[in-house]
Amino acid sequence: MPSMSRARKKQIMDSLSGISVKIKDLPSLRELADEIVTVSHIRPVDILDVLERETVEPVAELLQKNITGKNVLVTGAGGSIGSELCRQIIKNKPKCLVLYEQSEYALYTIDQELGNLKTANADYQHIEIISIIGSVSNEKKLINIFEKNHIKTIYHAAAYKHVPIVESNPFEGTINNTKGTYHCARAAIQARVETFVLISTDKAVRPTNVMGASKRLAELVCQGLSQSNSQTCFSMVRFGNVLGSSGSVVPLFTKQIEQGGPITITHPDITRYFMTIPEAASLVIQAGAMAFGGEVFVLDMGAPVKIVDLAKRMIRLTGCELKDDSNPNGDIEIVFTGLRPGEKLYEELIIGEDNIEPTFHPLIMQAMEHSFPLQDIENILFEFAEKAKQQDVVWLKTQFKFFVEGYREGSDKDVEVEKVDTTLTNEMG
Repeated sequence: MPSMSRARKKQIMDSLSGISVKIKDLPSLRELADEIVTVSHIRPVDILDVLERETVEPVAELLQKNITGKNVLVTGAGGSIGSELCRQIIKNKPKCLVLYEQSEYALYTIDQELGNLKTANADYQHIEIISIIGSVSNEKKLINIFEKNHIKTIYHAAAYKHVPIVESNPFEGTINNTKGTYHCARAAIQARVETFVLISTDKAVRPTNVMGASKRLAELVCQGLSQSNSQTCFSMVRFGNVLGSSGSVVPLFTKQIEQGGPITITHPDITRYFMTIPEAASLVIQAGAMAFGGEVFVLDMGAPVKIVDLAKRMIRLTGCELKDDSNPNGDIEIVFTGLRPGEKLYEELIIGEDNIEPTFHPLIMQAMEHSFPLQDIENILFEFAEKAKQQDVVWLKTQFKFFVEGYREGSDKDVEVEKVDTTLTNEMG
């Protein structure tokens, strides 16, 4: 039943874990009565139910503070987080929403969706929606857009985020993620934007990969600009994986199950934090509204989830059986492929154990992170173009090691090998 608590749903799913049955949710009685759906619309159980994550009602005042009646811009507006930010921004009735996106197709998709939403809802018809193709590295264009459209609030979601891809394209990833943030933030100051919120990641904490290190450098850019600027309020919001985003494990596992398997997982012990895209976007908006300048906010992601357990639950929810040594006649097999370059067994949300403070919101914390003077960060940013031409990756990773606390090159697999090598060397004298 749709009114059932998540805890009760978990009890039912656990009691059925030994039986190969599909578990689905009924539509609500209101939906049935209004003929919005019929019984044929009985839907699969939401993956959120398998994660045992309880959500918290958003604070309306925080959602509205930087949006209602204002001109708002989202970079990376066609991405998983960017597009959801746009949906929630529309609901909070800005005066104007500017979509800034590098991918034409992604921009077209969210532009069409929001246009249809405006047509269907009279409350949104006064909102002006402007769609612009562009890169966050083009500072002059950004200044022109921010000034021309009188932007007051920016949510900076544009980033290259796939760890293995950025690992094999280190300069392209860092120029987009770090220098792009610098250009976008400087343009915001120039255009007297009131609020700038950087969407960051748990991979920025003690990273083993270029993507995470580039996002921590992006945080340092915003921290440095915040210290030297009083006009624009900068803040950063750091969180883990979101369900259903491009490249995430849930749609990948769903596709693999539909194809009959196998499900591929890099390591049996790998864990990740998860939350839904709508919840993450809502908390980003609320956190940004709490900022006074320079804060690194950390979202409470709940308990980390073991990826192999998530895969097994998804197999059970589809009515299939796990195929393994104890059940060779099962339906779906799990295959371990080995950690990819730059991949960690587990992610962290804060750099130190003691540098986290609560806020008045139960799911938003504040990390007290070390920062550098802006000039130090700018010095390396000015060298990026020349070093990129030379593809001097050694130089790039040297900067990571200096500026990004805890950065180490390679995946956790490499760290495990190093530990074994050290142990053997010690034993051999």
